[in-house]
Amino acid sequence: MDANSSFPLDGGCDCRALRYRMLTPPLIVHCCHCRWCQRESGAAFALNAMIESDRVQTLAGEPEIVMTPSASGRGQRIARCPSCRIALWSHYSGGGPWYKFVRVGTLDDPDQLPPDVHIFAASKQPWVQLSTQVPVMAEYYDAKQLWRPESLARREALMPAILAWRVQQATAGSS
Repeated sequence: MDANSSFPLDGGCDCRALRYRMLTPPLIVHCCHCRWCQRESGAAFALNAMIESDRVQTLAGEPEIVMTPSASGRGQRIARCPSCRIALWSHYSGGGPWYKFVRVGTLDDPDQLPPDVHIFAASKQPWVQLSTQVPVMAEYYDAKQLWRPESLARREALMPAILAWRVQQATAGSS
């Protein structure tokens, strides 16, 4: 992430019915080259800023949450503008409602959040040329080896809530 990024950062959909604010820097910015992200975005990759949900403030409108399939088989919940249908962020099953994966392209100034890592590069489009300045992972990675110490501490603080949510989901699924 660019050390010159200034927060908060605002963003929203094309029709401006839905507006949000990222209050702090994200934990990490992924440039994902998996086939699922290619299909969902209709592009060569998806650029997502992973951040705690309580650090994203809704300024106007309410997103519609749309459940879509995912490679894990547990799906993802995508927050879309109910008017123009732009995807603003996702909640993946691993972190549930506790993390938002904000679509960097929906920020008013997306230049502020370049990728920290390229993931699932094994399935990237062959014509995409990646910089040697940013780590490239064939699949995923171990956060302890790549995340900044402050991001790891923020993740650790949220883990009890995430683990409790996972237990609740597992219990609800078995009933």
